[in-house]
Amino acid sequence: MTTTRASRTALVITASDRSVAGTRPDASGDLVARRLAGLGFAVDRALVPDDQGVIEQALVEGAAAHRLVVTTGGTGLTPRDVTPQATAAVVDYEVPGLAEAMRAEGRRSTPMASLSRAVVGVRQGTLIVHLPGSPNGASESLEAIIPVLEHALETLAGPFDHGAAPVLITPRRPAQEDED
Repeated sequence: MTTTRASRTALVITASDRSVAGTRPDASGDLVARRLAGLGFAVDRALVPDDQGVIEQALVEGAAAHRLVVTTGGTGLTPRDVTPQATAAVVDYEVPGLAEAMRAEGRRSTPMASLSRAVVGVRQGTLIVHLPGSPNGASESLEAIIPVLEHALETLAGPFDHGAAPVLITPRRPAQEDED
């Protein structure tokens, strides 16, 4: 069965052992889902433990059905923060400028934003974005990339002009100066 991705759909995945166990509400996932819905996305949700294999599976399945997959949680320095490793295992390539923009925006509020290992990457035309697990960090990071999000998704959707025939450009020679 072939799955097609709708252009205005997003999946928000929260990676949190405590939220899965029911001991902590999924505040950041709720916030991110509401913001994306406000931008016109039909938003699906998933809640997974901080387990690399489970996160990888959720990312692969999410990318097969959505143009945008946003995770929250699992980007810190503890041994259970494995969302970046899971993403590295499934993306075709990273988009470091978006992750850098998120950290830069976060540093405006706290120097701790530099500790985020958030990754942004692409899997088969789907943009995968990691946000911190704290509601404030998730909100700031998402807001940092919203100005370029639509363009990124449009670019990934194609068409791609990379198959065009190359154009040979002849270099111009500098004008020779008269010798006196």
